[in-house]
Amino acid sequence: MRRTPHENVATVLVEPGTLADLELALMELDLRVWPIRSAPNVVDGPRTAFQVRRRLVMAQRGAWDLAEDWVPVWVTFGDSWREGAEPLPWRAHDALWSALAAYADHVRFHRRLGGVRPLLRVPLEADH
Repeated sequence: MRRTPHENVATVLVEPGTLADLELALMELDLRVWPIRSAPNVVDGPRTAFQVRRRLVMAQRGAWDLAEDWVPVWVTFGDSWREGAEPLPWRAHDALWSALAAYADHVRFHRRLGGVRPLLRVPLEADH
């Protein structure tokens, strides 16, 4: 039996005023930010974003209440982190967690990856 294709993602709540800066910082590391509300693999983005945000905030039993209006995003790994069919290297995980830790006052996340239906691939400059 084959596993359904998926993409490894970190699910992160981001303070809205910080989203653009975080996206640029992660882009420099070949990490992509996908607001769940507009992610291309989601049928009902606003509803899915609401559900993800609510589930994350509620699970923390008050510790993340300040994030109740923050933007839920998925962070994916660009092609430079991939080594064929091999799992993501630990240095990819480390780069992601370190970058998010630099924004600790403006993001909430768990240090683990989930899987979602594949998102669109962002072509490398060499592909043009």
